Amino acid sequence: MGTLNRISRILERLLEIITVVLMVSLTLVVLYAVVTRYAWRTPSWYDEVAAIMLVWLTYYAGALAALKRGHIGVDGVLAAMPIKLRMPVAYLSEALVIGFFAVLCWAGLVVIEVMQGMALITLRWVPLSFTQSVIPIGAGLFIIAQLLSMPAHLAKVRSGRTQEEEEIRHAIAEAERDNARAGFTADALTKRELP
Repeated sequence: MGTLNRISRILERLLEIITVVLMVSLTLVVLYAVVTRYAWRTPSWYDEVAAIMLVWLTYYAGALAALKRGHIGVDGVLAAMPIKLRMPVAYLSEALVIGFFAVLCWAGLVVIEVMQGMALITLRWVPLSFTQSVIPIGAGLFIIAQLLSMPAHLAKVRSGRTQEEEEIRHAIAEAERDNARAGFTADALTKRELP
């Protein structure tokens, strides 16, 4: 598990950096377009570039969310199932997600092949194959993220714990730490309330 955790942390940090850079860049492009619109010199390229950056942000942030198992799920349904049914359904779910992104990766490679020799309309020096490369790259990153986070996820499923329960336990532990630092322990609060 040590190697998986190390790889997972490295990938998480890389995806966080890429996501932040894309988010800041997208914000700057949109702000630039708004400011220049009022100066009557709207750049012709900003709309196309902003749309592509939003797609890239979606793919990379989606892979980051997959690594953290942050996508919407119904863990409660799995946890309510008997263990003999729960684990096969969990394995099937993982296989379907990975299969979907494998097909998406393949389709992305086909798209890149079809787009060879084409360029953006407003920036003729930017090849479409570069802008569309996010499809197979993002799908591949999603598969890697899914595989890296799968052992911990399956252990939770096997034990019957849900993501929501883990988040609630974590939030309670944080609140108790914060209260202890502020001097609000159960004993201190009880003594305060007594007449």
